[in-house]
Amino acid sequence: MKVLVPVKRVVDYNVKVRVKADGTGVETANVKMSMNPFDEIALEEAIRLREAGVASEVVAVSCGVQACQETLRTALAIGADRAILVESDAELQPLAVAKLLKAVCAKESPQLVILGKQAIDDDANQTGQMLAALLGWPQATFASKVKVGDGRAQVTREVDGGLDTISVRLPAVITTDLRLNEPRYVTLPNIMKAKKKPLETLKPDALGVDVAPRLRTLKVTEPPKRQAGVKVPDAKALVDKLRNEAKVI
Repeated sequence: MKVLVPVKRVVDYNVKVRVKADGTGVETANVKMSMNPFDEIALEEAIRLREAGVASEVVAVSCGVQACQETLRTALAIGADRAILVESDAELQPLAVAKLLKAVCAKESPQLVILGKQAIDDDANQTGQMLAALLGWPQATFASKVKVGDGRAQVTREVDGGLDTISVRLPAVITTDLRLNEPRYVTLPNIMKAKKKPLETLKPDALGVDVAPRLRTLKVTEPPKRQAGVKVPDAKALVDKLRNEAKVI
């Protein structure tokens, strides 16, 4: 069984995001970039399936600029067998990425696609659902536990009311939640081995996909700064401020 794992290059989660002076987006120049944390979890789950003998091959795929090769090399160092980069300098929105991934699935014929439930840069939470719809495959989102066997995947999902366990037939699309697993660390020997693993580069035109943006960002602004708190001498003063200044009681 072949497992396809899409991975996205995003601003590292430890970096304080700054908005550009012209309000067109966030600053990415000279900023540390890394693999989307939810995609790391998806990759770890795919590798565990291969180690358990359920999967035979793990293919990492990324869509974006040439620098996404770094993210794919990290995926190869973590344990992916090979990687595919769909290179494009255009702004790739969720629907465009889903269409590119559909084309890659048609080329690779995976039995399972595992990806993070969302990317931490836009928090769209759309690509997995759109991909499943375009492929006509079953989907299981927000997975906290995955068990694959007999042509089906049993997925425990985290929902508002607790846990929901469903069974979907393969091929299928699964999106991962935080508590699915703990991604492994990249070791130096595996980093060296990753340099020799195959990394294929494709273009959207070769896949027959139009990636032109369908949405336009009007303006990006930082959230308003919080006002400093104040100390009050007693409960009476607190109630007075809540009633007269905050207008909450």
